[in-house]
Amino acid sequence: MDLGLKDRVYVVTGATRGLGHAAARELVADGAKVVVTGRDEKRAADVAAELGPNAVGAAVDNADPAAPERLIALARERFGGFDGILVSVGGPAAGFVADNTDEQWQSAFESVFLGAVRLARAAAAELEDGGVIGFVLSASVYEPIPGLTISNGLRPGLAGFAKSLADELGPRGVRVVGLLPSRIDTDRVRELDAMSADPEATRAEHESRIPLRRYGTAEEFGRVAAFLLSPAASYLTGVMVPVDGGMRHGF
Repeated sequence: MDLGLKDRVYVVTGATRGLGHAAARELVADGAKVVVTGRDEKRAADVAAELGPNAVGAAVDNADPAAPERLIALARERFGGFDGILVSVGGPAAGFVADNTDEQWQSAFESVFLGAVRLARAAAAELEDGGVIGFVLSASVYEPIPGLTISNGLRPGLAGFAKSLADELGPRGVRVVGLLPSRIDTDRVRELDAMSADPEATRAEHESRIPLRRYGTAEEFGRVAAFLLSPAASYLTGVMVPVDGGMRHGF
């Protein structure tokens, strides 16, 4: 199936590792051109070099108010266009209600929530018919995850913002989609498992609750992201797509 990604231009934030990196890799593999971002300049440049001539790296913090305009300008300057953005960011600090400080909440709000709003707002002003804005969210949009209180507080609100944005941009032909990963085998999830007394037992317990009985791979997530961002998904907007092996049991 041809996803129609050849020569389309995307910005993917948080793309130097984990789920953002997996999405960028699949986009490039299908012919897209991608601006990949991360906080570390060398890592961003190395990832872009690994992806090849259809990628360029940029050291950017999602919380930086100047980031959106800079990234869109870079996409146009380097690749001659701008067709969409996937907003991904590292997960906020783990912890229960009593554990997390005001500083951790403020930092996460700036990066996870307000940074994503700014990026989407800037993209919305630039995109034309056929453009797309994607958000990497979390299964916590539907059900809180124990020990991830900050994520549980911010991700559902961002999903609500995405739904509102989809309604506003739909008449212009611009789509908005969300991805809801659960237990994907990334550094972040392995770090969360490692916080328990017995990481192997914790992983086995999670796998026992997943109908497919295993964690997903980053590549599996990346392929779903590439499809949702592609013209092949042209009649999908306002959707929150679980990428979780069936872990969410509701409809």
